[in-house]
Amino acid sequence: MIAHFKAAKQKSDIYVERDIRYKVKEFVDLNRKVLVLSDDGVPQKYIKTIAEQCSQPYIKIVKQGENSKSISAVQEICSFLQNNNFDHSDLVFALGGGVIGDLGGFVASIYKQGIQIVSLPTTTLSQIDSSIGGKTAVNYGGAKNIIGSFYQPSKVFIDLNTLSTLTKREYYSGLVEALKAGLIRDEKLFQIFEHHLADFGGTAPSSDLEEIILRSLIVKRDIVEKDEKETGLRKILNFGHTLGHAVESIHIPNLYHGECVGLGMLMIMENRDLRDKVKKILEKMGMPTHIDYAIDEVLELVLKDKKCGKNTITIVQVDEPGKGYLKEVDMKWLRKHMEENII
Repeated sequence: MIAHFKAAKQKSDIYVERDIRYKVKEFVDLNRKVLVLSDDGVPQKYIKTIAEQCSQPYIKIVKQGENSKSISAVQEICSFLQNNNFDHSDLVFALGGGVIGDLGGFVASIYKQGIQIVSLPTTTLSQIDSSIGGKTAVNYGGAKNIIGSFYQPSKVFIDLNTLSTLTKREYYSGLVEALKAGLIRDEKLFQIFEHHLADFGGTAPSSDLEEIILRSLIVKRDIVEKDEKETGLRKILNFGHTLGHAVESIHIPNLYHGECVGLGMLMIMENRDLRDKVKKILEKMGMPTHIDYAIDEVLELVLKDKKCGKNTITIVQVDEPGKGYLKEVDMKWLRKHMEENII
Protein backbone atom coordinates (compact mmCIF):
# COMPACT_ATOMS: atom_id res chain seq x y z
CA MET A 1 0.00 0.00 0.00
CA ILE A 2 1.53 3.31 -1.00
CA ALA A 3 -0.82 5.72 0.70
CA HIS A 4 -4.17 6.40 2.29
CA PHE A 5 -6.28 8.67 0.16
CA LYS A 6 -8.24 10.82 2.59
CA ALA A 7 -11.55 12.51 1.85
CA ALA A 8 -13.94 14.50 3.99
CA LYS A 9 -16.17 11.63 5.06
CA GLN A 10 -14.47 8.53 3.75
CA LYS A 11 -11.03 7.09 3.16
CA SER A 12 -9.76 5.10 0.22
CA ASP A 13 -6.94 2.64 0.69
CA ILE A 14 -4.82 2.43 -2.45
CA TYR A 15 -2.86 -0.79 -2.94
CA VAL A 16 -0.24 -0.99 -5.69
CA GLU A 17 1.10 -4.50 -6.24
CA ARG A 18 1.57 -6.76 -9.23
CA ASP A 19 -0.93 -9.65 -9.31
CA ILE A 20 -2.84 -8.28 -6.32
CA ARG A 21 -6.03 -9.34 -8.14
CA TYR A 22 -5.42 -12.87 -6.90
CA LYS A 23 -5.65 -11.89 -3.23
CA VAL A 24 -8.14 -9.05 -2.89
CA LYS A 25 -10.08 -11.13 -0.33
CA GLU A 26 -7.19 -10.51 2.08
CA PHE A 27 -8.01 -6.80 2.06
CA VAL A 28 -11.78 -6.59 1.66
CA ASP A 29 -14.69 -8.67 3.02
CA LEU A 30 -16.06 -10.73 0.14
CA ASN A 31 -18.25 -12.94 2.36
CA ARG A 32 -21.45 -11.19 1.28
CA LYS A 33 -23.29 -10.46 -1.94
CA VAL A 34 -20.84 -8.92 -4.38
CA LEU A 35 -21.79 -7.43 -7.72
CA VAL A 36 -18.79 -7.86 -10.00
CA LEU A 37 -19.43 -5.14 -12.55
CA SER A 38 -17.33 -5.28 -15.71
CA ASP A 39 -17.57 -4.89 -19.48
CA ASP A 40 -17.20 -7.23 -22.42
CA GLY A 41 -13.71 -5.91 -23.18
CA VAL A 42 -12.25 -7.09 -19.86
CA PRO A 43 -10.64 -10.54 -20.10
CA GLN A 44 -12.90 -13.24 -18.68
CA LYS A 45 -9.98 -14.58 -16.65
CA TYR A 46 -9.91 -11.36 -14.60
CA ILE A 47 -13.63 -11.58 -13.90
CA LYS A 48 -13.32 -15.24 -12.93
CA THR A 49 -10.37 -14.48 -10.60
CA ILE A 50 -12.46 -11.98 -8.63
CA ALA A 51 -15.68 -13.99 -8.66
CA GLU A 52 -13.95 -17.10 -7.30
CA GLN A 53 -12.91 -15.14 -4.21
CA CYS A 54 -16.51 -14.13 -3.43
CA SER A 55 -18.91 -16.29 -1.41
CA GLN A 56 -21.93 -14.90 -3.30
CA PRO A 57 -20.78 -13.43 -6.62
CA TYR A 58 -23.21 -11.81 -9.03
CA ILE A 59 -21.71 -10.87 -12.38
CA LYS A 60 -23.03 -8.04 -14.54
CA ILE A 61 -21.36 -7.29 -17.89
CA VAL A 62 -22.10 -4.16 -19.92
CA LYS A 63 -20.93 -3.25 -23.39
CA GLN A 64 -17.43 -1.81 -23.62
CA GLY A 65 -17.22 1.89 -24.40
CA GLU A 66 -18.41 5.36 -23.49
CA ASN A 67 -22.00 4.64 -24.53
CA SER A 68 -22.42 2.49 -21.41
CA LYS A 69 -22.08 5.62 -19.25
CA SER A 70 -25.80 6.30 -19.55
CA ILE A 71 -28.93 6.67 -17.47
CA SER A 72 -30.34 3.52 -19.06
CA ALA A 73 -27.30 1.53 -17.90
CA VAL A 74 -27.69 2.94 -14.38
CA GLN A 75 -31.36 1.87 -14.35
CA GLU A 76 -30.45 -1.60 -15.61
CA ILE A 77 -27.81 -2.14 -12.92
CA CYS A 78 -30.02 -0.78 -10.13
CA SER A 79 -32.78 -3.17 -11.26
CA PHE A 80 -30.29 -6.02 -11.20
CA LEU A 81 -29.28 -5.13 -7.62
CA GLN A 82 -32.90 -4.80 -6.51
CA ASN A 83 -34.00 -8.05 -8.18
CA ASN A 84 -31.18 -9.88 -6.40
CA ASN A 85 -32.03 -8.31 -3.02
CA PHE A 86 -28.77 -6.40 -2.52
CA ASP A 87 -28.88 -4.32 0.62
CA HIS A 88 -26.75 -1.61 2.19
CA SER A 89 -24.28 -4.13 3.65
CA ASP A 90 -23.41 -5.67 0.28
CA LEU A 91 -20.71 -4.63 -2.18
CA VAL A 92 -20.13 -3.41 -5.73
CA PHE A 93 -16.78 -4.47 -7.21
CA ALA A 94 -15.89 -2.36 -10.26
CA LEU A 95 -13.51 -4.29 -12.49
CA GLY A 96 -12.42 -2.53 -15.66
CA GLY A 97 -11.51 0.83 -17.09
CA GLY A 98 -12.72 4.35 -16.47
CA VAL A 99 -16.24 3.74 -17.81
CA ILE A 100 -16.80 0.90 -15.34
CA GLY A 101 -15.32 2.92 -12.48
CA ASP A 102 -17.58 5.90 -13.22
CA LEU A 103 -20.68 3.80 -13.82
CA GLY A 104 -20.16 1.51 -10.84
CA GLY A 105 -19.31 4.41 -8.56
CA PHE A 106 -22.43 6.36 -9.53
CA VAL A 107 -24.69 3.34 -9.07
CA ALA A 108 -23.11 2.63 -5.66
CA SER A 109 -23.62 6.24 -4.60
CA ILE A 110 -27.37 6.23 -5.27
CA TYR A 111 -28.52 2.65 -4.62
CA LYS A 112 -30.12 2.52 -1.16
CA GLN A 113 -28.52 5.91 -0.43
CA GLY A 114 -25.06 4.43 -0.78
CA ILE A 115 -23.56 0.96 -0.98
CA GLN A 116 -19.87 0.15 -0.55
CA ILE A 117 -17.71 0.04 -3.66
CA VAL A 118 -14.17 -1.15 -4.31
CA SER A 119 -12.39 -1.05 -7.65
CA LEU A 120 -9.69 -2.83 -9.56
CA PRO A 121 -8.89 -0.66 -12.59
CA THR A 122 -7.46 -2.58 -15.54
CA THR A 123 -6.31 0.21 -17.87
CA THR A 124 -3.60 2.84 -17.69
CA LEU A 125 -6.28 5.54 -17.82
CA SER A 126 -8.19 4.23 -14.83
CA GLN A 127 -5.11 3.31 -12.80
CA ILE A 128 -3.55 6.73 -13.32
CA ASP A 129 -6.56 8.97 -12.94
CA SER A 130 -10.17 7.93 -12.67
CA SER A 131 -9.81 5.20 -10.02
CA ILE A 132 -9.32 7.68 -7.18
CA GLY A 133 -10.89 11.00 -6.32
CA GLY A 134 -14.51 9.95 -5.94
CA LYS A 135 -15.90 11.59 -9.07
CA THR A 136 -18.64 9.37 -10.48
CA ALA A 137 -20.79 10.33 -13.43
CA VAL A 138 -22.66 9.36 -16.57
CA ASN A 139 -23.24 11.22 -19.82
CA TYR A 140 -26.54 12.81 -20.78
CA GLY A 141 -27.88 15.00 -23.57
CA GLY A 142 -24.64 14.89 -25.52
CA ALA A 143 -22.63 16.21 -22.57
CA LYS A 144 -19.86 14.28 -20.81
CA ASN A 145 -20.22 13.47 -17.09
CA ILE A 146 -23.13 15.86 -16.62
CA ILE A 147 -25.01 13.71 -14.08
CA GLY A 148 -22.97 12.43 -11.17
CA SER A 149 -21.89 12.55 -7.57
CA PHE A 150 -18.84 12.47 -5.33
CA TYR A 151 -18.49 9.02 -3.77
CA GLN A 152 -15.22 7.50 -2.61
CA PRO A 153 -14.33 3.82 -3.12
CA SER A 154 -13.26 2.18 0.12
CA LYS A 155 -10.37 0.36 -1.59
CA VAL A 156 -8.57 0.64 -4.91
CA PHE A 157 -6.34 -2.18 -6.16
CA ILE A 158 -3.71 -1.19 -8.73
CA ASP A 159 -2.37 -4.31 -10.48
CA LEU A 160 0.12 -3.31 -13.17
CA ASN A 161 0.07 -6.81 -14.65
CA THR A 162 -3.52 -6.31 -15.86
CA LEU A 163 -2.14 -3.81 -18.37
CA SER A 164 -0.51 -6.59 -20.40
CA THR A 165 -3.73 -7.19 -22.35
CA LEU A 166 -4.05 -3.59 -23.57
CA THR A 167 -3.35 -2.58 -27.13
CA LYS A 168 -0.55 -0.07 -27.69
CA ARG A 169 -3.17 2.59 -28.46
CA GLU A 170 -5.12 1.91 -25.26
CA TYR A 171 -1.92 1.86 -23.25
CA TYR A 172 -0.61 5.22 -24.44
CA SER A 173 -4.02 6.88 -24.49
CA GLY A 174 -4.21 6.29 -20.73
CA LEU A 175 -0.71 7.65 -20.22
CA VAL A 176 -1.87 11.03 -21.54
CA GLU A 177 -3.50 11.58 -18.13
CA ALA A 178 -0.09 11.07 -16.52
CA LEU A 179 1.41 13.57 -18.94
CA LYS A 180 -1.31 15.97 -17.81
CA ALA A 181 -0.43 15.35 -14.15
CA GLY A 182 3.20 16.19 -14.87
CA LEU A 183 2.27 19.38 -16.69
CA ILE A 184 0.04 20.72 -13.93
CA ARG A 185 1.96 19.64 -10.82
CA ASP A 186 5.07 17.48 -11.26
CA GLU A 187 7.89 18.71 -13.48
CA LYS A 188 9.93 15.52 -12.97
CA LEU A 189 7.02 13.44 -14.21
CA PHE A 190 6.83 15.62 -17.32
CA GLN A 191 10.57 15.14 -17.85
CA ILE A 192 10.14 11.36 -17.85
CA PHE A 193 7.90 11.76 -20.87
CA GLU A 194 10.12 14.36 -22.48
CA HIS A 195 13.46 12.56 -22.15
CA HIS A 196 12.75 8.83 -21.82
CA LEU A 197 9.58 8.09 -23.73
CA ALA A 198 11.45 7.37 -26.98
CA ASP A 199 13.00 4.34 -25.27
CA PHE A 200 9.69 2.76 -24.27
CA GLY A 201 9.31 0.77 -27.49
CA GLY A 202 5.57 0.14 -27.29
CA THR A 203 5.33 -0.36 -23.56
CA ALA A 204 7.19 1.45 -20.83
CA PRO A 205 9.95 -0.33 -18.92
CA SER A 206 8.49 -1.51 -15.62
CA SER A 207 10.49 0.93 -13.51
CA ASP A 208 9.32 3.91 -15.57
CA LEU A 209 5.73 2.69 -15.61
CA GLU A 210 5.63 2.24 -11.85
CA GLU A 211 7.10 5.69 -11.30
CA ILE A 212 4.66 7.23 -13.76
CA ILE A 213 1.65 5.66 -12.05
CA LEU A 214 2.83 6.39 -8.51
CA ARG A 215 3.65 10.01 -9.29
CA SER A 216 0.31 10.48 -11.04
CA LEU A 217 -1.59 9.02 -8.09
CA ILE A 218 0.29 11.24 -5.68
CA VAL A 219 -0.52 14.35 -7.75
CA LYS A 220 -4.21 13.52 -7.75
CA ARG A 221 -4.29 12.46 -4.10
CA ASP A 222 -2.61 15.66 -2.92
CA ILE A 223 -4.97 17.86 -4.93
CA VAL A 224 -8.18 16.06 -3.99
CA GLU A 225 -7.29 15.92 -0.30
CA LYS A 226 -7.27 19.73 -0.39
CA ASP A 227 -10.46 20.10 -2.45
CA GLU A 228 -12.64 17.01 -2.53
CA LYS A 229 -15.75 18.63 -4.05
CA GLU A 230 -13.97 20.66 -6.74
CA THR A 231 -14.75 24.11 -5.36
CA GLY A 232 -11.37 25.50 -6.41
CA LEU A 233 -7.98 23.78 -6.66
CA ARG A 234 -9.31 20.44 -7.93
CA LYS A 235 -10.44 22.13 -11.14
CA ILE A 236 -6.76 22.08 -12.13
CA LEU A 237 -7.15 18.37 -12.90
CA ASN A 238 -9.36 19.38 -15.83
CA PHE A 239 -6.40 20.53 -17.94
CA GLY A 240 -7.16 19.49 -21.51
CA HIS A 241 -10.65 18.28 -20.59
CA THR A 242 -12.82 21.32 -21.32
CA LEU A 243 -12.17 21.25 -25.07
CA GLY A 244 -11.18 17.58 -24.97
CA HIS A 245 -14.61 16.51 -23.69
CA ALA A 246 -16.25 18.47 -26.50
CA VAL A 247 -14.04 16.76 -29.09
CA GLU A 248 -14.78 13.40 -27.47
CA SER A 249 -18.55 13.98 -27.61
CA ILE A 250 -18.27 14.76 -31.33
CA HIS A 251 -16.01 11.81 -32.18
CA ILE A 252 -17.33 8.98 -29.93
CA PRO A 253 -16.45 6.14 -30.47
CA ASN A 254 -13.64 6.90 -32.92
CA LEU A 255 -11.34 8.63 -30.42
CA TYR A 256 -10.33 7.47 -26.94
CA HIS A 257 -10.62 9.71 -23.89
CA GLY A 258 -6.86 10.15 -23.50
CA GLU A 259 -6.49 11.04 -27.16
CA CYS A 260 -9.12 13.76 -26.72
CA VAL A 261 -7.43 15.09 -23.57
CA GLY A 262 -4.17 15.36 -25.53
CA LEU A 263 -5.94 17.28 -28.29
CA GLY A 264 -7.65 19.45 -25.67
CA MET A 265 -4.30 20.36 -24.12
CA LEU A 266 -2.88 21.37 -27.48
CA MET A 267 -5.99 23.40 -28.29
CA ILE A 268 -5.94 25.40 -25.03
CA MET A 269 -2.21 26.02 -24.43
CA GLU A 270 -0.93 29.57 -24.95
CA ASN A 271 2.79 28.91 -24.58
CA ARG A 272 3.74 27.78 -28.07
CA ASP A 273 7.17 26.42 -27.12
CA LEU A 274 5.67 24.18 -24.45
CA ARG A 275 2.85 23.20 -26.79
CA ASP A 276 5.43 22.09 -29.36
CA LYS A 277 7.14 19.93 -26.71
CA VAL A 278 3.81 18.35 -25.72
CA LYS A 279 2.97 17.76 -29.37
CA LYS A 280 6.26 15.88 -29.91
CA ILE A 281 5.60 13.72 -26.86
CA LEU A 282 2.08 12.90 -28.06
CA GLU A 283 3.44 12.03 -31.50
CA LYS A 284 5.99 9.64 -29.93
CA MET A 285 3.09 8.01 -28.09
CA GLY A 286 1.20 7.59 -31.36
CA MET A 287 -1.53 9.99 -30.25
CA PRO A 288 -3.33 12.27 -32.72
CA THR A 289 -2.18 15.90 -32.70
CA HIS A 290 -4.60 17.15 -35.34
CA ILE A 291 -8.33 16.63 -35.75
CA ASP A 292 -10.94 18.17 -38.04
CA TYR A 293 -13.45 20.15 -36.00
CA ALA A 294 -15.85 23.06 -36.33
CA ILE A 295 -15.21 25.73 -33.70
CA ASP A 296 -18.93 26.50 -33.40
CA GLU A 297 -19.74 22.84 -32.71
CA VAL A 298 -17.01 22.60 -30.06
CA LEU A 299 -18.12 25.82 -28.34
CA GLU A 300 -21.74 24.69 -28.32
CA LEU A 301 -20.71 21.62 -26.34
CA VAL A 302 -18.42 23.67 -24.08
CA LEU A 303 -21.49 25.69 -23.05
CA LYS A 304 -22.96 22.47 -21.64
CA ASP A 305 -19.81 21.83 -19.60
CA LYS A 306 -20.32 21.82 -15.84
CA LYS A 307 -17.45 24.31 -15.48
CA CYS A 308 -19.26 26.86 -17.63
CA GLY A 309 -21.05 29.72 -15.87
CA LYS A 310 -23.47 32.22 -17.35
CA ASN A 311 -20.85 34.29 -19.13
CA THR A 312 -17.49 32.72 -18.33
CA ILE A 313 -15.75 29.39 -18.07
CA THR A 314 -12.84 28.27 -15.93
CA ILE A 315 -10.03 26.81 -18.01
CA VAL A 316 -6.71 25.36 -16.88
CA GLN A 317 -3.55 26.84 -18.34
CA VAL A 318 0.09 25.72 -18.16
CA ASP A 319 2.97 27.99 -19.16
CA GLU A 320 5.76 25.87 -17.65
CA PRO A 321 5.81 22.21 -16.55
CA GLY A 322 4.53 21.55 -13.04
CA LYS A 323 2.79 24.92 -12.69
CA GLY A 324 -0.80 24.68 -13.85
CA TYR A 325 -3.22 27.41 -12.87
CA LEU A 326 -6.89 28.34 -13.27
CA LYS A 327 -7.96 31.10 -15.61
CA GLU A 328 -11.44 32.59 -15.95
CA VAL A 329 -12.25 33.50 -19.55
CA ASP A 330 -15.35 34.47 -21.49
CA MET A 331 -16.55 32.72 -24.64
CA LYS A 332 -15.26 35.55 -26.84
CA TRP A 333 -11.73 34.96 -25.55
CA LEU A 334 -12.07 31.22 -26.05
CA ARG A 335 -13.33 31.59 -29.62
CA LYS A 336 -10.51 34.01 -30.49
CA HIS A 337 -7.92 31.71 -28.91
CA MET A 338 -9.22 28.71 -30.85
CA GLU A 339 -9.25 30.65 -34.12
CA GLU A 340 -5.62 31.68 -33.60
CA ASN A 341 -4.45 28.25 -32.47
CA ILE A 342 -5.93 25.72 -34.86
CA ILE A 343 -4.21 22.38 -34.41
